[in-house]
Amino acid sequence: MSKVRLAIIGNGMVGHRFIEDLLDKSDASLFDITVFCEEPRKAYDRVHLSSYFSHHTAEELSLVREGFYEKHGVKVLVGERAITINRQEKVIHSSAGRTVYYDKLIMATGSYPWIPPIKGSETQDCFVYRTIEDLNAIEACARRSKRGAVVGGGLLGLEAAGALKNLGVETHVIEFAPMLMAEQLDQMGGEQLRRKIESMGVRVHTSKNTQEIVQQGNEARKTMRFADGSELEVDFIVFSTGIRPRDKLATQCGLAVAQRGGIVINDTCQTSDPDIYAIGECASWNNRVYGLVAPGYKMAQVAVDHILGSENAFEGADLSAKLKLLGVDVGGIGDAHGRTPGARSYVYLDESKEVYKRLIVSEDNKTLLGAVLVGDTSDYGNLLQLVLNAIELPENPDSLILPSHAGSGKPAIGVDKLPDSAQICSCFDVTKGDLIAAINKGCHTVAALKAETKAGTGCGGCIPLVTQVLNAELAKQGIEVNNNLCEHFAYSRQELFHLIRVEGIKTFEELLAKHGKGYGCEVCKPTVGSLLASCWNEYILKPQHTPLQDTNDNFLANIQKDGTYSVIPRSAGGEITPEGLVAVGRIAREFNLYTKITGSQRIGLFGAQKDDLPEIWRQLIEAGFEKPVTRTPKR
Repeated sequence: MSKVRLAIIGNGMVGHRFIEDLLDKSDASLFDITVFCEEPRKAYDRVHLSSYFSHHTAEELSLVREGFYEKHGVKVLVGERAITINRQEKVIHSSAGRTVYYDKLIMATGSYPWIPPIKGSETQDCFVYRTIEDLNAIEACARRSKRGAVVGGGLLGLEAAGALKNLGVETHVIEFAPMLMAEQLDQMGGEQLRRKIESMGVRVHTSKNTQEIVQQGNEARKTMRFADGSELEVDFIVFSTGIRPRDKLATQCGLAVAQRGGIVINDTCQTSDPDIYAIGECASWNNRVYGLVAPGYKMAQVAVDHILGSENAFEGADLSAKLKLLGVDVGGIGDAHGRTPGARSYVYLDESKEVYKRLIVSEDNKTLLGAVLVGDTSDYGNLLQLVLNAIELPENPDSLILPSHAGSGKPAIGVDKLPDSAQICSCFDVTKGDLIAAINKGCHTVAALKAETKAGTGCGGCIPLVTQVLNAELAKQGIEVNNNLCEHFAYSRQELFHLIRVEGIKTFEELLAKHGKGYGCEVCKPTVGSLLASCWNEYILKPQHTPLQDTNDNFLANIQKDGTYSVIPRSAGGEITPEGLVAVGRIAREFNLYTKITGSQRIGLFGAQKDDLPEIWRQLIEAGFEKPVTRTPKR
């Protein structure tokens, strides 16, 4: 039997997911697979693209396990672009002059960043936020710049703004709409998000229509001119104004393309040519292009099943999202704008804690239609399941978002109420039933479930719910739930506390020798350090305790997501002398630190490198912000 010749144009997240799913469900020997990978590297994780600024290693983002393609005989043409498709001959011609024949073709060409037709937008120091190469160029430009702007206040735009802020430049966000994240949040949620972001030092400009970018300025290299007559000088600009499907190849070979762009597909992800499939951001289903990875993964799964002769269909996707933008937790679920006829709302606002929550319910108060969460997304998992599974609301729906001190505790829906068809992981379309099946096969830890089902290996937002399903199912089967602290201690945190207290244990080494094994890890060492401090209150930086402290305690600074540190010197009684202010400014300038007044009304210095911390603290102590430790000699 001859092999099926399978060609895949595109090696992004969705194209790679198609290959993984195909090889999981079938024998690689049945297919001759060729992949066109236009970028200079194989598939990598764009969802966590911003983390590249902290580790600067493309391998950290790679989705391809070492030797995976080679093991399964998949030929990946790195740096090679498909330029024409001859559907009659079923042949693809590449930029390298290569000819590839196919029986089935998968188009996973993705999308490209759309830049508005603004005069001057194609000049030097104007970037998009899409690839590792884009990030390298942005970082290089930031090193010689003081002020940058992001055009676009959506999900990716705010992520890009966070990256610019962490690079140490004055950051501005320019948004055409009157509010941030207009697709996911309501007006009040957008305003709350704006306040939180501006409190972190990012300047937000809404209702701004950029008309022209001039290559000169008095204080910066460029001047942005807006339709209302105002101007803003910046050194560089990052555009994050949406995406457009890459459907040029499809148009050239005569495939049906939607009016607003995107390769038209049916419920089995076939195009107008039944031997050609389209998946991900290049595809248009019911005149809709999905810009999130989860719908693309679902399309990949459907296309694989159809090729293998299994029943499956793409029926749209939930576009709910939970993420952290510039350190702010944000969530949008279902009908976040309350557009359903008869919809009612419950709103909770805590201005002191900068938390805003809104529930949108049906007219009869029985069904949750949507939700908006800003500042606290701890309720996201429960609320999402209520929407997706149409679970009837409790008698008082507002109890779902009120803090526990407002009355009785929050009503928990409980994983037992979820049907087996309930989707737990949207990234990989893993249901509660899939998790239970894996648990019944012997996957009794979250790590084992992740390896077996891939749940939690995408964005990671479903891990709490995965854990709940696991614990509930193990309890049903009479299997003791493992609450050990880590592999080195067969005890919970509470049990270790009692052992330390009762036996008078004073050091980690003593506890490990008596009740543990191995050498310890990043979980147990700081935990035991905290327990020892609670029990005996000894100086945490004594030689025997220093190895136990987390990074913040070791360096007397707080580590940030990008790997830099924040330093917040003490100012007794809020008093700061003029000399002290001058010293802070000098230190900030010398070490290129971003400064702000924190919520506790103290001066914060952000962006410090670990190697600079000793010198920063030395200078702060000399300026009188901290007193050096002195020891009274014994008599």
